[in-house]
Amino acid sequence: MTPEHTGGDDPAAQAVTFDRAATPDEQARTAALTRAGPPLLSTPVPCGPPVQSARQATGHTHAGARGGARADGLGVLDELAGWIAACQGHYPPQPLARPRHVIFAADHGIAERGVSVRAAGSTAAWLTEPAPPATAMRLLRSAGDPAPRMVDIGLAGELDPHLADTRFRVCRSSRPIDVADALDDAEARAAVAAGRAIADGEIDSGSDLLLGTALGVGVSTPAAAIIAALTGTEPVAVTGRGSGIDDAAWMRKAAAVRDALRRARSVLADPVAVLRTVGGADIAALTGFLAQAAVRRTPVLLDGLGAAAAALMAAELVPGARAWWRPTHRLPEPAHPAVLDRLELEPVLELPMAAAAAPAALSVLVMATAAHADHGRAAPDETHPDPGSGVGSA
Repeated sequence: MTPEHTGGDDPAAQAVTFDRAATPDEQARTAALTRAGPPLLSTPVPCGPPVQSARQATGHTHAGARGGARADGLGVLDELAGWIAACQGHYPPQPLARPRHVIFAADHGIAERGVSVRAAGSTAAWLTEPAPPATAMRLLRSAGDPAPRMVDIGLAGELDPHLADTRFRVCRSSRPIDVADALDDAEARAAVAAGRAIADGEIDSGSDLLLGTALGVGVSTPAAAIIAALTGTEPVAVTGRGSGIDDAAWMRKAAAVRDALRRARSVLADPVAVLRTVGGADIAALTGFLAQAAVRRTPVLLDGLGAAAAALMAAELVPGARAWWRPTHRLPEPAHPAVLDRLELEPVLELPMAAAAAPAALSVLVMATAAHADHGRAAPDETHPDPGSGVGSA
């Protein structure tokens, strides 16, 4: 556990390092796609060695390939089964016993600039409203996840202890990233460490598929700044409408991303410094969570733009980690394609849903837990165990 930061030892002397990520089992993935038949067998799924992107290799996306995949319409399930089999190191893939949704919640000081339709510091109130995201948590609970885990990593307000775990809180909101660092060194490192510890705890408790979300009023602004910094994209090209802002708010948001990007350029060589400078507690914690899940050979579904930004940062900390992640769906945010291209990932669903959309996350969780069924009847000679790999075995 990481308590709320109150000062202490100099965090600059504490290097943030992770073990290396193993490569998912390409033979298990191939077995799943071979059983599915063409054209999926020739459609790259980003679980093998990082040679080239699917777009470079085929000139089209998975969505285009799915159209003629199987007459029974199970092409997406085959892709998921192949990915899960590769992560488990075994074909046929084993049933998912304990998928787990972990939400890192925090407020963002940049919301003070009017970049969201919601007021700065209002995330805690938003989470208790009858509308989403509370509805999203109920939907996910009905999908077989009995208790989506909400972690208060940096909320300005208070949540009922029954709704959120406050043991890992590192701050009370980040600072406005256009003029100040989002976090101090100790807070940034504590948030990454908290994410790592939470991943370890979930995996040690039996979680075999994780769904990660960064949730907070204003989160798409630091997410866009991180994405612009790491992909070399212009601020206006990554600035989206987020919560549904109007033109005036979009202009304020683009200016905030521009100013944050200027501040981030001097620290690009240090991932934790980037998180400190233009990130936030939720993105930093999710970065540690994604990095450690990859090290522990546990697949993670990425939900929302905050998760996409965290994935970029985690990939800097753990080379090869991207093979253990899949975005739930394609976001309408203009920053999302830059992440998909950089990490050579394809979303499970090609649906134009809002960031961190509950229906997409719900659909993918249901699909992932069902993906093994169509492949679970493999004949004995089709099985491909790999004793040296497997979910959570690291």
